[in-house]
Amino acid sequence: MDVILLEKLGRFGGIGDRASVKAGYGRNYLVPRGKAVFATEKNIAEFESRRAELEANAADKLSVAQVRADKLAAIATVTISANAGDEGKLFGSVGAREIEDAIVAAGGDVSRSEINLPEGSLRQIGTFDVDVQVHSDIVQPISVVIEQE
Repeated sequence: MDVILLEKLGRFGGIGDRASVKAGYGRNYLVPRGKAVFATEKNIAEFESRRAELEANAADKLSVAQVRADKLAAIATVTISANAGDEGKLFGSVGAREIEDAIVAAGGDVSRSEINLPEGSLRQIGTFDVDVQVHSDIVQPISVVIEQE
């Protein structure tokens, strides 16, 4: 299924690119969320008339994301207290929700879905580098320190 992208999607391309996606992904995710339209002659003509508006919106989103990333860079480190045993192993784990709460308490603006934990929840005391993807082009690292209560 061919679609025209209305915003930048990592592996598929940027605004206005024609992408070939699986039918279910296009019908059930991209089109209902306004990320793409079906590649018909009518939609292509309509897109070309709206191209400048869509690119301006994308530039605005990028500038807002850059401001958010600068705030996160200013915070740089957040500390989370957790219940742990003698060897430094946590009773439970520290996940994206706890990291989100700590960043928001420090004055940052982030949602749980933007926090990237490739190895899963954190289960040890220590310092960990966590990536926060505020935009498809902007990834801001932040240091998370987990200490014993």
